[in-house]
Amino acid sequence: MTKHALGFDEDLPSDVYEFNEMRKRARYSKTGIASLLKPPPVSQHLPGFDNDGKPTFRPYVGSGKLDGKYVIITGADSGIGRAIATLFALEGALGITIVYRDEREDADAKYTKDTIEAQSKCKINLIARDIGYEKNCQEIIDSHLEKFGQITHIVNNAAEQTKNLEFETIDTSIVERTFRTNVFGPMFLTKLALKHMKAGGVIANTASVAAYRGMDNLVDYSSTKGAIVSFTRALSQQLAPRRIRVNAVAPGPVWTPLIPNTFTEEEIHNFGSFPPFKRPAQPAEIAACFVFICSDMSSFMTGQVVHPNGGTVINT
Repeated sequence: MTKHALGFDEDLPSDVYEFNEMRKRARYSKTGIASLLKPPPVSQHLPGFDNDGKPTFRPYVGSGKLDGKYVIITGADSGIGRAIATLFALEGALGITIVYRDEREDADAKYTKDTIEAQSKCKINLIARDIGYEKNCQEIIDSHLEKFGQITHIVNNAAEQTKNLEFETIDTSIVERTFRTNVFGPMFLTKLALKHMKAGGVIANTASVAAYRGMDNLVDYSSTKGAIVSFTRALSQQLAPRRIRVNAVAPGPVWTPLIPNTFTEEEIHNFGSFPPFKRPAQPAEIAACFVFICSDMSSFMTGQVVHPNGGTVINT
């Protein structure tokens, strides 16, 4: 094991391939709590190779790409959202509101806040709200503005999924729940945030490879992610005259607390085996794409989707 003293990922395997083998051997319970995942998802180290071609992890080092920004990120207590918040802070964001579902995630959210603030100048505002209702989204906006006074970026990342292999048996309340979190939430939050955003603002959405290839055991989830792709494309056209950009990231399989909470032990151990890379991504690998679409590096992009999916060819 390689010991890293600063930030997240304190006990990290030597490389992402060793990590994947450890992950396959572990046993999991359906908790959705990030701290119980061993090894934990990687939040601020990127897989790479040294000059001899040996795989390794390298700590993410910011370079001011998001200096002075004030961001709202949903689903940021753990997983992809935690990694996005971490990299944004390392890139110079001054204030981030981390939105999470409820008190069951308090410990993950507080750990994320404390760790980010200990290694950056960024201040973290925590708020637990169900984004599937507009009233709650207004409270998120109010909380952020009271703390920071301005909104420059919105990252619509929160999502949920429930496995189902016989669509005629799917519970309609679960379908509604999935659409509330995955589609209604981003629409409500974006609508309310836009009243406070200026030229140069960015809306970033989390789509999924499922929107393009479909997932037979996640039909409603795949549908919501298809909606997010269309939402991204349509809204980008409306906001282009205001010089507010709208883009999305469509990850392939990613190792997050959502996975053990959704699948069987066998499916968890085989998770991520379908892309050519034959492994799931780490959250930091996806978060790096959000740094790109939220910074001036992507200044001539809007209405587009970035595909960090391990090599799955997508016809967009």
